[in-house]
Amino acid sequence: MKFLLLLFSGLFLGLWVAWPGIVIPKNWKCFRDIIDKSAKEQISLKAALALSPNFLLKGKNNNISKLRIVSDACFR
Repeated sequence: MKFLLLLFSGLFLGLWVAWPGIVIPKNWKCFRDIIDKSAKEQISLKAALALSPNFLLKGKNNNISKLRIVSDACFR
């Protein structure tokens, strides 16, 4: 039980340090909106500006990178 408490508190604190806006409901709405628009192929300007040049040059499209980009756009 103690292990699970430490694990979840460490996970939450780690995510909060990386993305301080993760606890604000307005930012979760932004996250859902970008996901919905990307499914319809309408990317917002905020998400497009969050792309790093390194990501564009590599051209790799994996799901972890997409999640990181959307999270950076909404939670920072």
